[in-house]
Amino acid sequence: MLSDRVRAAIVVAIGFIGVAAAPAPTGTLTLRIDNVRNSTGVVHVDICPQAQFLKDDCPYVGDAQAHAGVTMVTVHNLPPGRYAAQIFHDENRNKKVDRALFGVPKEGVGFSNDARISLGPPKWADAVFAFNGGEQTIGLKMRYFLGPSGPPSKAR
Repeated sequence: MLSDRVRAAIVVAIGFIGVAAAPAPTGTLTLRIDNVRNSTGVVHVDICPQAQFLKDDCPYVGDAQAHAGVTMVTVHNLPPGRYAAQIFHDENRNKKVDRALFGVPKEGVGFSNDARISLGPPKWADAVFAFNGGEQTIGLKMRYFLGPSGPPSKAR
């Protein structure tokens, strides 16, 4: 027979295993992206922790059909933490930001907090936001450097 101490140790060990095996809580982040210039292609979103910011390997992604004006993109199963969103309007659906001379984006781009794009991408500190792990919505604006800078104006 097992002693009371051994039984207690087994119960505690099983409790720790149960806690360690429990999945981390995750939530849903919705991005409201304004100023999408047309309904061609998709709007792609990367949600990046600091180590992956401005790289191609962000672990949380979302895509939605582009809609002129406002496009909503949802990213599911996002754990709580500090992130930056980097987005682009993939008009030709080739899964990358097409660039012109000197690296200027041909397609729309944007960052969380509407972080400023000036002679290069923004800094992490300007784009970072806190995600609480529940349901959260953030907004940002698509920016275009070549061609029309947003959706056509509606006739009055």
